[in-house]
Parts: sequence; C-alpha cells; structure tokens
Amino acid sequence: LQDQAMAYGYDRSRYSENKRAVSEKYMGPLIKTIMTRCIQCTRCVRAATEICGVEEIGLVNRGEDAEITTLERAITSEMAGNLVDVCPVGALTSKPYAFASRPWELKKTPTIDVLDAVGSNIRADSRGARVLRVLPRIHEDINEEWIADKTRHACDGLARQRLDKPYIRNGAGKLEPATWDQAFEAVVKRLKGLDGSKIAAIAGDLCDSESMFALKGLMAQLGSPHLDCRQDGAKIDGAARAAYRFNTTIGALDNADAVLLVGTNPRWEAPLINARLRKAFLHNGLKVGLIGENVDLTYETEYLGAGPESLAEIAEGKGSFAEVLKNAENPAIILGSGGVARADGAAILGLARKVAETFGMVRDDWNGFNLLQRVASRVGGMEMGFLPGEGGKDVEGILEGAGKGEIEAVFLLGADEIDTRNLGEAFVIYQGHHGDIGAHRADVILPGAAYTEEPGLFVNTEGRPQLAARASFAPGDAKENWAILRALSGEMGAALPYDSIGALRDAIVAVHPHLGDIDVVAENAGEALAQDQMEGGTLVSTVTDFYLSNPIARASQLMAELSANAKARNSKAMAAE
Repeated sequence: LQDQAMAYGYDRSRYSENKRAVSEKYMGPLIKTIMTRCIQCTRCVRAATEICGVEEIGLVNRGEDAEITTLERAITSEMAGNLVDVCPVGALTSKPYAFASRPWELKKTPTIDVLDAVGSNIRADSRGARVLRVLPRIHEDINEEWIADKTRHACDGLARQRLDKPYIRNGAGKLEPATWDQAFEAVVKRLKGLDGSKIAAIAGDLCDSESMFALKGLMAQLGSPHLDCRQDGAKIDGAARAAYRFNTTIGALDNADAVLLVGTNPRWEAPLINARLRKAFLHNGLKVGLIGENVDLTYETEYLGAGPESLAEIAEGKGSFAEVLKNAENPAIILGSGGVARADGAAILGLARKVAETFGMVRDDWNGFNLLQRVASRVGGMEMGFLPGEGGKDVEGILEGAGKGEIEAVFLLGADEIDTRNLGEAFVIYQGHHGDIGAHRADVILPGAAYTEEPGLFVNTEGRPQLAARASFAPGDAKENWAILRALSGEMGAALPYDSIGALRDAIVAVHPHLGDIDVVAENAGEALAQDQMEGGTLVSTVTDFYLSNPIARASQLMAELSANAKARNSKAMAAE
C-alpha cells in the first residue's frame, strides 16, 4: 500500500491547517514522553493525584495550546511507573524499556514480586536469559492493578553483579573460581566432625520457603540449634501467628476508619499498602495517627510523638487520637519493623497488642492488629520455624558468638543485611545470587538462582502463600537454591528426604498444611503478648533508602540513579529549611 501511495498518491494535503506538534517533556528517569500523541484526557493527572498522592503533573495553557507537563521536574512518587499503564495513547511510555524489544519476542510469565512483603502479582517478560520488563497483574485483594517502581524497574539488577560459578577463598585471602565438586569438598572438609553447637545459619530477605525449609532440615541433621530468619533482629517469635502477620489483610484496609501507625513508613516499606491507606483516606475519611518519624505519607496524619511513651499514652486512653480510636467502627494499628527491630521490640509489640485490645480492634468480624513486614521471606520463615531452637542463638547471638570464636561456621542463605565484620574468624558459606555484602565475606560461595529463575513459594505479610514461577534460567553454573542444599546434604552424609521440588513442597505441606492453600489467608487466633520494660528513643523505620533495600536493587543502575536523585532532593529541601 505504501508503494502504491508513493507511485500514484496525491502529493499535497487536503488540510490547510498545520499539524499540531508538542515538544517532549522531562518527567524523570522512568517515563519517556511522546507528547504529540497526547489527547489531554488527564488520566495521568488523576492517577498521580489520587493513586500516587503527588500533585506534580497537570495541564497548562488553553485550547489547542494545552499540554500535560510536570514543569520539567521528575515525579517524586514511589509509584510513578504506573502512569505509563494508565496512558491510553502511548504519550507516556517506559523509558528503561524503550526500544529494548518487540512485545511478541518476549516470553510472558505470571509470577510474584519479592522485593517487599506485599507479594504483588506481576508478569515478568523475558527474552532469552534476561528479564526485560515487569508489569502488574490484577489482584484486587493485594495490589489491585498497581505495582511499586522498585518492583517494576529493578529487573535490570538481575543481569548485573551475578554469581555464576562457585568460588573458594585461597590461602592468600582471594576468592578463586571453582567447580561444584571442589566447593562442596571445601564445605564438607570444614564442617565434617564439627559439633552442631558451633554451626549457625541465617536466612536472607529474598529467600523462598523451599530453600529455608531445606536449610532448616540440613541444620537439624547437623545438630545445630542456631538459625534465624530475622536479619534485622526483630523481637518476634513464631509462637503467636498474629504477632507477625498483617491480620487485617490488605484488601480489608478499605473498610478501616481509624489507623494508628507505629514505627513504620509504609510509603517506603510497602507502597501498595500506603496506596490502600490513601484510598481509604480519600473515600472513607480515614483518620491516621503517626508515632515515630514525622514523614509525608501522601495523606493527612496526626503526629502523636516519636517514641514508645507516646504509644503508652494511647494505651492508657490519653490524647485526642485515643478518642478517635474509641469512636471508630473499624480501628486498626499497624506496627512496623522500626518498632520491633530494637532491644525492646518485644515490649513494644506487646504494648501494641494492648492498644488493640483496649480499643476493640480484635473481634470476630474484624482484626485490626497488624505487624507490617517489609521483606518477602519473613512470614514464610516464621511459619516454618526458621528460628533458634532450644538453646539456640538469634542473629545477634550468632554474630556475637562468631566474633568470640564460639561459632566456627556460618551458613548465609542470601543474607546480605547483616554486619559481616562481626563474623570474626568464622568459616562463612554464602549461597546467593549477587556479589553483595555476604559474598564479599564468604570463604565459599555457592551460586543460587534469583526469584525469576526458579519456582518458589512465598508467604506475604498477610500470611497468604503464593507461587513464583521461573521466567528465565540462572546464569552460568548457578543452580536452584533448594537443589544446592539437597546436593550438599548428600555430600555431608545427611541427605534430605526429597529429590524434586514437588516432593519438597509435599514435605512442607505435611508439616504446615495451611501453606498448601495457595492464595488463601489462613485463620489465626488473637493470642495475648507479653508486656515487658521499654526503652526510649525514636521509633525509626528500618528502611533508610527505598531504592537500595536489597541485593537486586543495589545491582540496578536505574535504582542507583533514582536513589541519587532522591538524596539530592532531600539535601536541597534541608538546605532550603
């Protein structure tokens, strides 16, 4: 048709008016604009205002001169990537993905996000061995049709700084490439004959339930009671399921009319839950009280104080917000990791439970007591009891014991958020997928698969089991994490009793039947919690940089750019103040 038009077509236009062209706009590193396509529908304006909670994009001028713009500034929301999805004409497109591939070249894999504890449903689009983009899948009870920017755009970190072969540290202190047989031989040589009380294991933030279950089984075979999945030192135990789950459930937050936030910044820890709170604020008139850091959460909050003493006052019924909770029909409390990852974390958890009981937050038709987890592996690890056994040490005790020489071997399963300087002279085995903090300290590195490279079971902050699927294969000699542990157990002479992922899941469900109910939140009782002595100080969120909170994000060039931009904005704002 083009050839025919060139040969015989009319060479002049029938229209006398000039075509309207609009210059491209800068909206930050995530959004590429082709503004000539724009039809001024203002869907992006509404999404930025109502969903993201930032009034930074709008319409300027009038008539045929009207244009959508941010006045040449980057959008400062953690959910800005969703504006690309709401644009009906492609005026806003994904800048990182632009010209990377054609859609029909991609293999589209429905899976689960693990970069926070929400468990957003996503689609990973891959070509060959690389995941090129991540898009949201609709799940009304979790993420609706939105995802956070880290979920969407950190996928470039999956291709950088990867561990693709085993390594062994030589006599000169340098890591050298090795074969799997050599790596296993080095581990067996060091652990064989070592008393179980001198071996410890720490699970990281991105671990799937299968690998934690396998590692727990291996530690049991070796006779070690020292294992922990609470990298941040959270003072929560597995005895009371209500004490470590988001009991209200994410979808039910739409019905809340008063929420007390304690030691949490949900805008960084769980942007999708923060969006739910904003939704309830806009549509239900939700009233929010805040104890901890006074931060902008994109909706109105009543700041009640910085430390545990403010929470104690609420528990005693003092203050105006206590009246708000008392008069609310569906009140809730959300305690963050900043409240429990302290020496007095158990006491603060117990006090939060007292607040829930005082104001009738826990009843047959409503459970408003919540602990907001911020990492994908935590609830799964707690459910399976990846915790210190009888006489066992927690993360703090393991690090202290390693420093003193009481712990001689430490197995780090993707554990990159601990201070490895405290490991002393201990023999460190690191199993993971990125050359991050744990790998730098390791004596033996066992390369594993990332969350898009193996099937895995993850339990989100609500206690909802979900299955992640393989979108691509791990690079080089890297293997699935559970398979590495199964092979290692065989070399140790303590073989685990399963040879396939199916058999492993059957073993998990045999011990924890509710984990076999995929996408179902199990019921749990509202157990009372201990009331201990508390310390002072501010309840500070444990997330200091939203964009660089895990090894995959730290390997991402785009996340590094977004982090640098955010720090520059904060510095500029502080200088202005």
